[in-house]
Amino acid sequence: VQLVESGGGLVQPGGSLRLSCAASGFTFSSYTMSWYRQAPGKERELVARITSGRGSTNYADSVKGRFTISRDNAKYTVYLQMNSLHPEDTAVYYCTVYRPAYGSNWGQGTQVTVSS
Repeated sequence: VQLVESGGGLVQPGGSLRLSCAASGFTFSSYTMSWYRQAPGKERELVARITSGRGSTNYADSVKGRFTISRDNAKYTVYLQMNSLHPEDTAVYYCTVYRPAYGSNWGQGTQVTVSS
């Protein structure tokens, strides 16, 4: 299993970024995919999740209305569109999949820095 995040960077407050996570090594369409983030000195937290099948989504309260998670099963890729970014969104963002028979797999993370 491999998860490779991309799209992070430095952006000004109010700006946008789109993160991508390219997956391989498992049947992507069968599993819920999630984005987590970890800011310096803080615990890792769930940002957004999208299920398999219907693609139902849920979000952390802090990002609702600003972030959108989506997936392209044909491309084995999950996305996180982040708009109206705040300095407190600064963190390393991780893509993850949980497979009940195997546990969790995580990407290496991509740094998002929101600063003027």
